[in-house]
Amino acid sequence: MTLHLDTPAPAPAGDVQWTAVNDVTGPGRRTARTPRGARVDRAHPPVPASGAWREGDPAGHREFVDVGTFDLEGGARLPDVRVAYETWGTLDADGGNAVLLLHALTGDSHVTGPAGDGHATAGWWETMVGPGAPIDTDRYFVVAPNVLGGCQGTTGPSSTGPDGAAWGGDFPRVTPRDQVAVEIELARSLGIRRWHLVIGASMGGHRVLEWAVLGPEHGIEVEAIAAIATAAQTTGDQIAWAHPQLTAIHADPRFRDGHYYDAADGDGPHVGLAVARQIAHTTYRTARELDTRFGRIPQGGEDPLTDGRYAVQSYLDHHGDKLARRFDANSYVRLTESMLTHDLGRDRGGVDAALGAITARALVVAVDTDRLFLPADSARIAAGIPHALPLRTIRSEFGHDGFLIESDQLGPMVSAFLGERATI
Repeated sequence: MTLHLDTPAPAPAGDVQWTAVNDVTGPGRRTARTPRGARVDRAHPPVPASGAWREGDPAGHREFVDVGTFDLEGGARLPDVRVAYETWGTLDADGGNAVLLLHALTGDSHVTGPAGDGHATAGWWETMVGPGAPIDTDRYFVVAPNVLGGCQGTTGPSSTGPDGAAWGGDFPRVTPRDQVAVEIELARSLGIRRWHLVIGASMGGHRVLEWAVLGPEHGIEVEAIAAIATAAQTTGDQIAWAHPQLTAIHADPRFRDGHYYDAADGDGPHVGLAVARQIAHTTYRTARELDTRFGRIPQGGEDPLTDGRYAVQSYLDHHGDKLARRFDANSYVRLTESMLTHDLGRDRGGVDAALGAITARALVVAVDTDRLFLPADSARIAAGIPHALPLRTIRSEFGHDGFLIESDQLGPMVSAFLGERATI
C-alpha cells in the first residue's frame, strides 16, 4: 500500500526484458506447471519460505537494542522488543544534529550502503542520504530503525516468540502509535532528546506525523518534520486497495495461517505475497507510464493469443518475485494492517485538531500524479500544521514512486528546508 523501495531507474518504452521465477522471457526456456497452475522457471532457484532476516544471519551494518515490553493499542502485551537500526555520521556534543529517517512498507534500516553481508539489497535512498547528499551525513547523525512488525531485525512475526518458536500468525496487530512508542525508547537508549528532523514517506510519513505529537509528549523534542507522499488519516480508497492484497496472502494455502517458517524453499506463501505486491505496484505507478512504457507489447517470444503474456504482466511478475525473495508475508500483512489503523486524529479531537497541535516546523511534499496518496492528502497536512511551509509538489510521470525517482526535485526541497532551519 505504500512506496516501492526497490524500483529500478525508469526504462524506455519497449524495455521489457524482465527475468524472474514464474517468468518466461523467451523461447527455449524450460517451464512447467505446478499443481496450482503457476509457471516455474527452472533457471532460477525456488523462493524461500520467508525473506526475513533471522537470528544468526549476518548482521551487516545493523545494530540492535532491547527496549522492553509494550502494551499495544489493541490490548495485547508484546514482551522483549528488540529494535534493529543503522546510523551514519556523528552525534554532536549537544545532541542537536540528529535526524530520524523512517522507512515505508517494504523498506528497512538499510537506507544507504551496498548489498551483501546481511543486506539483500543496496540502500533504498542512496540519492538522498550520505556525505554531501541532501541529508548530509558529514553534518547530521542519521538514525534509521527497522519498524516494529518488520522483518529485518526488529521484533516482528519472524522473531522468536515466548514459546521459543517464531511468532508467525500469532504476532499481535500493531499501530503507527505502537511503532513510534518503540522508536521513542530507541531514541532514549541512544541518548537522543531532540530530533533536528524526522523524515519519512508513505507509511514512514504516518510515523513522522505521530512523532510530531508523541515525541514532545514523551519528552523528546521534534524541531522539524518532513512528511512526503503521505496522509494524516488512511482513506477508504487506500483501505480498498489494501484489502485484495491481504486477501491474496491469506488465500495462499502455503500461508498456513502465518505458520510457515519451517517450510522448504518453494513451499512458502510466495505466490500470495507476489500477487499482493503486483496489486500494490500498480498503485505506485501511473496509467500513463504503464501505457507509454509497455502498452500492448508482448513479452519476449511469448504470444498472448497462445498462453503468453504482455510485457506489463512480465514486469509485474518480476516485481512480485523480487519482493517475495527479500520480504516476509506475515510482516506484509501486519504492516499493511497497521497502515489501515492510521488516524492522527483518533482520540485527539479529530485530524484538524491533531494537526493544529503540532509545534514542529514542517515540510510537506506531494507527488502530482500519485494515485494512492493523493496530493489533496498532503495539502490537508500542510494546511493544518501551524508552522508548515506551503505545500511542495514533485512533478513526475511515475506516480507515488516519484519521490524515489525524482531525487533531483526532492533533494533540493529537503536541502533548502534544512538550510533555512540552520540559519534560525
